[in-house]
Amino acid sequence: MDVNKVLKKMTLEEKASLCSGRDFWHTKAVRSQNVPEFEVSDGPHGLRRQTLEDDHFGGSESIKAVCFPAACATASSFDRNLLTKIGKAIGNECQAEGVGTILGPAVNIKRSPLCGRNFEYFSEDPLLASELASAFIKGVQSKNVGACIKHFLANNQEHRRLSVSAEIDERTLHEIYLAAFEGAVKDAKPWTVMCSYNRINGTHASQNKKYLTSVLRDEWGFDGVVMSDWGAVSDRVTGLDAGLDLEMPGTYGINDRLIVEAVKNGQLSEAVVDRAAERILRLIDRFESHRSKNAKWDKEADHELAGKAEEECAVLLKNDGILPLDKNDTIAVIGKYAKTPRFQGGGSSHINAFKVTSFMDASHGKGHDLIYAQGYDDQKDETDRALLTKAVNAAKKSDVALIFAGLPDNFESEGYDRKHMRLPDCQNTLIEEVLKVQPNVVVVLHNGSPVEMPWADRVKGIFEMYLGGQNIGLAQYELLFGKANPSGRLPETFPMKLSDNPSYLNFPGHDDRVNYAEGVFVGYRYYDAKEYDVLFPFGHGLSYTTYKYSNFKVSKRKIKDTDTLEVSVDISNVGRMAGKEVVQIYVSPGRSDVPRPVRELRAFDKIALRAGETKTVSFILDKRAFSYYDESLGDFYVPSGDYDVEVGASSRDIRFTKKVNIESAKLPRRRFDENSTFSDFMGDPRLEALLKPVIDSFNHVNEKDLKKSEAISPEMVEATFGPTPLRNVLGFGDGTFDHEKLKQITDKANKLCGLSD
Repeated sequence: MDVNKVLKKMTLEEKASLCSGRDFWHTKAVRSQNVPEFEVSDGPHGLRRQTLEDDHFGGSESIKAVCFPAACATASSFDRNLLTKIGKAIGNECQAEGVGTILGPAVNIKRSPLCGRNFEYFSEDPLLASELASAFIKGVQSKNVGACIKHFLANNQEHRRLSVSAEIDERTLHEIYLAAFEGAVKDAKPWTVMCSYNRINGTHASQNKKYLTSVLRDEWGFDGVVMSDWGAVSDRVTGLDAGLDLEMPGTYGINDRLIVEAVKNGQLSEAVVDRAAERILRLIDRFESHRSKNAKWDKEADHELAGKAEEECAVLLKNDGILPLDKNDTIAVIGKYAKTPRFQGGGSSHINAFKVTSFMDASHGKGHDLIYAQGYDDQKDETDRALLTKAVNAAKKSDVALIFAGLPDNFESEGYDRKHMRLPDCQNTLIEEVLKVQPNVVVVLHNGSPVEMPWADRVKGIFEMYLGGQNIGLAQYELLFGKANPSGRLPETFPMKLSDNPSYLNFPGHDDRVNYAEGVFVGYRYYDAKEYDVLFPFGHGLSYTTYKYSNFKVSKRKIKDTDTLEVSVDISNVGRMAGKEVVQIYVSPGRSDVPRPVRELRAFDKIALRAGETKTVSFILDKRAFSYYDESLGDFYVPSGDYDVEVGASSRDIRFTKKVNIESAKLPRRRFDENSTFSDFMGDPRLEALLKPVIDSFNHVNEKDLKKSEAISPEMVEATFGPTPLRNVLGFGDGTFDHEKLKQITDKANKLCGLSD
């Protein structure tokens, strides 16, 4: 359509009508201008297209579809190509069903293991979340279907999610919570962005002009449609002015009339309504002009893809030589999830899977000696003694006990948060009782978020399947029997216990406020800084082969922050089985007067290697890889100094380190006066040079004092020197400096920092 021409012909009422849904899933058509309605559908790990227009929560049955592994699983693949493949498949499904936008991916940071919706989110790390989201978006939109990245911003809990205010400082927002969106928005250019329910520092996300317009559009260049989460709108007129184009679902015309009234009484400019209507028209046209009338949806092919994808996602957490399983062993298969697996979460993303393949389905007819026992009732927390007895007896008769455990549907779901980090008591009891009669135990987990494992040191193998989609059973069979090599890596830390988590004392808040007091120290950034023992670290995952790292190189040892740095390392598969390794690059800052994490993930790649093969993996690190967000500058900043560039197989498995010195092009906007301390000038050679004469004046006197008194040691002088204000040189120096001379120095320092009187 000719959007500008159509827009000019529309009445104010028609333009306002475009700014909200006709129902839960469609925008309103404008018949007078031949503008069709536009359909969206829930995602992000499959197509949940509702046949009833007024059902959002999944009470009625959606169409039969394919459930791919949830984001908790696909994140553990660390595989951009895989996310693109899944995105393409879902995009094609949307074309076949006439759906213009899929509501995903969801990139909110996993601040706490208790967040009920963590299974839909990728990671505790913003780089990993952003990169995988970008790959998924590109896959979907390659089929001329829009992706909707969500939930913007700081939707990290379900408790009081429609009203709670996430209290977060600007540095933390930019480094962690905004960063998860930023890379994907800039790189993949999603057609739509969904705002979250919650407030951010007191202002609802749906009417937060700072983030919807200043950051999202002005800074990042987003040019698509911003839509609300369903029911997230508090003040429609304020929200429209702030940059919220589309309200979903509609309010039967109530808020449309408010928009019209606001324009007529001068409260709202009609140009604002035009702007939103134009964006929505362009979205509709973008899909309709590339509508594929002949798109075919091969559900069986997508089912197969879902299984292959889960093979890439499953994480082998522990293996004391028991895996892969010996096909000649008698194996006790214990646990309900071996027959009826938990493969997705509850709520708006729940897919009506057209078929489900369990481990028992996949192993049927393969000639294995399997003894099945249900073991527990996942609708109850207490132990069913009869089920337990049968499971223990099966374990006694077998060479290996394979226990399929995990979190039931009612433990984690959209709408509420978890109460604890434990498995159901009946499952922990089951594992403990089986261990009493069978030393060869492997636990296979089905869960969307970390769980405590009090038996971890006594079982011989642990497989984290996460919520692996409808073909999870085939992946389990292939991996457990060694027909596929595990290559998943944890996208989040598994702490020893819930109270170790950095948000523990501030989750989920109270009185409609939650304080993000841990700041940038989220996930492994916190555990590594605190040197806590963890159950399994970020990035961890085992393989059936062995990888050797060698020849780690950096292109330069000294660079400016405007330069890029090339990093390379050779990875060799020195085992007997083909596999895939996830190479992780971390940056560790040197001395800093700003608290910074010990290390942060700054690049990663997943590479396939045949047995005996070696490949060189290269990465480019730019300024952002070494920076932190400086609120005084309103930008990311790299302090001059030394940095360690690390390559590893997890945040706790660093193989090699190279030191790099960086010279910063600018300084923070810090104001100096004679009450500034000597340490305030340290860390940057430009500021240190200004201070040298003052230091010389101090040293001249201190050297004499040291010779006269045994009470004054060099260590004492060094310890007290840094926090000493400049003005102290007036009394403790050699008389060279007065107030005017100190002011000359601080004036020069302020000028270097972009400040003046």
